[in-house]
Parts: sequence; C-alpha cells; structure tokens
Amino acid sequence: MPVKNRFAELSDALTAWRRDFHAHPELRFEETRTAGLVAQRLREFGCDEVVEGFGQTGVVAVIQGRGQGGKPGRGRTIGFRADMDALPIEEATGLGYASKTPGKMHACGHDGHTTMLLGAAQYLAETRHFDGTVVLCFQPAEEGGGGARAMLDDGLMERFEIDEIYGMHNWPGIEAGQFAVLEGPQMSAAEAFRIVVTGKGGHGAMPHLSVDTSLVASHIVVAMQSVVARAVNPLRAAVISLCGIRSDTDIYNVIPDSVTIKGTLRYFDTEVRKVIGARMEAIIAHTAQAYGGRAVLEFANDGVPPTVNDKEAARHAAAAARAVTGRATVAIDPVMPAEDFSEMLQVRPGAYVFIGNGDSADLHNPQYNFNDAILPVGASFLAELAESRMPLAE
Repeated sequence: MPVKNRFAELSDALTAWRRDFHAHPELRFEETRTAGLVAQRLREFGCDEVVEGFGQTGVVAVIQGRGQGGKPGRGRTIGFRADMDALPIEEATGLGYASKTPGKMHACGHDGHTTMLLGAAQYLAETRHFDGTVVLCFQPAEEGGGGARAMLDDGLMERFEIDEIYGMHNWPGIEAGQFAVLEGPQMSAAEAFRIVVTGKGGHGAMPHLSVDTSLVASHIVVAMQSVVARAVNPLRAAVISLCGIRSDTDIYNVIPDSVTIKGTLRYFDTEVRKVIGARMEAIIAHTAQAYGGRAVLEFANDGVPPTVNDKEAARHAAAAARAVTGRATVAIDPVMPAEDFSEMLQVRPGAYVFIGNGDSADLHNPQYNFNDAILPVGASFLAELAESRMPLAE
C-alpha cells in the first residue's frame, strides 16, 4: 500500500500506541487516561494549541500550516475527528494486549481511529505543508453517549472556526487499507425506544382473572413487523428492531403487571420517520386495547440523525484515498448502523469515510480486533486530505 514515507517509519510506534489504548479501554465520558495520553503526545508533537476537557473528556488540538514565505497559513480550516471510547463488552480475543479491564473492550476500533489521527498529527506538525489550519478533534462518548453533541455544545465549530470536517471508521469486510465513501447518505439515523405494556397481574393458573401483559407484548412484537413491510415505500430503507422483552417479575407462575419491550428505529428519510412513528403509535395502542391492556411508546432523547456526506467533500475524500492507495474507492451501499458524527455534519460540510479492516470479526463483537496494518494507511489519508484541501501556493 503506497503511503507517505513518514508513516511507514512510524508504523511500529503507531502499533504500540494502538495496542496500549486497546489494553486500557475506557467507556463514554470516562476517557481520562486516553485523553491524557492524547494531549501529552500532541504537545510533544508541537501542536500550536492543545485544549483538554472539551466536551467533558475530549481533546482538541490546532496545527497552523505554512503560507507564502513560511508564514502561518490563512486558508481554510479543516477539522478531523476521531472517537476514543470503548464498549461494555467482555473481550474474548485472547491477545497479549487484550483489555486489562473486565467488562470493557475496544470492540469498535476507536483505539485505531485515535491512533491514526495521532499519527497524522505528528506528521502535519512536523511538515506543516499546507496553507491553512488543521483542527484535531478527539471525541469522547461516541457509543450512545452524545459525545459529538457535547463538543458542539462547547462551541467546537465556532471557537476553532472550522469550515469543513471529516471522520473515518474502520469497516470489517472491506479489503484492508481500501477506502469507501458515498456522496450523500452513508449511515442511518438511529433512535432507541421502549414500549411499556401494562395490564393486570395474576396467578399463572388463573389467567382469566388477569390481563396478560406477556400476551399483549407478544402480539405487539408480531404486529410491529408490518410497519416497514406495509407502511413504508419499498424503495426507502428503514429498520425496526425489537431487541429485548422484560417483565417486572422473574417468578415462573406470575403473570406480570407490566412488560417492557426495547428496540431501535433506523432510517434515512425524515418523511419515512413520520410515517413509521405514526404507525407504531397506532399499532401499539390498538393491539394492547384489543387484549384489554394498555401500551405506551416512548422514544429516548439521545438519537442521532443520518450521516449525510456533503457531495463535494466526499469527492475530495475519495481523491485523497486514491492518492494514497492508487486505487478507486470501493463501491458500497448505505448502511444501517448509526454514527454521532452525523451531528457535526449537520452544522458543517464534510464527509465520513470507511477504511477496510479486512477479514476480521464484526464490530461490537467480543472477538473483534483492529487491523494494525492499516494504521499508516489511515494516517496517510488524513494527512493527504489536509494537504490536498489546503495546498501551498507554488
């Protein structure tokens, strides 16, 4: 894989950094060790400004490029974002650098994302071969914690005057070191919800004296499968997943007073969201009523919008990827997982890019591991994008 020579030289160091992060995972808004190491290295690299505690446990750094005559560049400001948090998963890889913290694991590759951006930071701070400003955003709490929103609320875009912003995520199943990026929607919106079914508890031997909430919940689960299949245009993508059912009792012969169903809704189009929401409300309420119970649909407040790439920014990202790999980007379809980088793309143009992780276990799997071979490739891509978007005058 053709990468900038400096990243080939840094390969061993990048691998060591990544494996250290991997061995010491921290969950959302707990990333104090990770953030501390990131800030320390950024200062060692000679970044012009390093701000800690941004968005609670995030880190932001600034690198000024060179303009004409070697003076600080006055061109645009490009932001790059990497996520730092781990997941509450027990690691099962058996690796020598596996998580040292029970119940916590870098099962989504954020350790690799952080490392690639650190590698790009070192190179860009050394060379400054661009006319403008690079802002490095190391974000906490991507995994359902609202970390992007926290950084935005702290004034990320305004304080650092970011004009456009880019993010990158590894993707199992795409050839290692190959890139993929779409113009327009790339990842779906995601909203968590719960359905609370209430009835009348009773003895399992005398169900006629109760309103069986388990029966009501079961019919709701089945009826919900009709929403996307029969209320949404078949040419529009949406997914409703009912991922768990729990009652207020664990006794085998008690019909519970209430049962809770939890799930997620995913979509790309806000008009589709309106249709689905209305159908869910109607089906849930009327199905429960038909069996003598009551059910209420409640959406969480921490959903994220679709990840929609700016077309021009996506083209710039694809060009940088071709410059690094010598190959065209991989053709992919939009995917239904969600990403809170979408919040940043709602306020600034930019693009979200996938880098192939090769034939690895899936994301969020106890057997997953980030592919260290792609670290120099990803870092090289970020540096190339900075230099190509903010070229020095001849």
